Amino acid sequence: MKKITLLLLLCTAVFSLHTQPKQLKNFDELMASLKSGHSVRTVIYYAKCTLIADSQEVKAPDAIGGMELRTYEYFAPGVVRNPKGYLTTSETVLISHPRYGYVQNYVKMKIFDDDRAEIVARYLKPGTLEIVMDEMFKGTINNGKDDGGIFLFEN
Repeated sequence: MKKITLLLLLCTAVFSLHTQPKQLKNFDELMASLKSGHSVRTVIYYAKCTLIADSQEVKAPDAIGGMELRTYEYFAPGVVRNPKGYLTTSETVLISHPRYGYVQNYVKMKIFDDDRAEIVARYLKPGTLEIVMDEMFKGTINNGKDDGGIFLFEN
């Protein structure tokens, strides 16, 4: 009986360790994870990023967002006249916003091979796609030792 209990405890411990998401701490780890077929999620702490709104740098809101990298493209340096390699992904979802009502929430991320990232967030009116909010955030991948606002996790 003790052997069965010990075996169950061991299996539970191994399973719980295996199901924990692994933090990816740089662009190379991100690309290796995606190339091997893993799912990757982002968690963005906007207050740890720089916000550019109306061509002005302003204080970023204390907000958190996230998305799964479902569809993405990678462009090596020089492919589209880009000096640095980067991965780009975007997603649009319908949300209900307290100020704007129902809007399409469009988020586009560009993650560069130097661990920097740009996030474009736009609210678009359904039907007309008129832009009612347009912001750009700039930040860095959190490497576990710094205060970078962009966390990447392999599921």
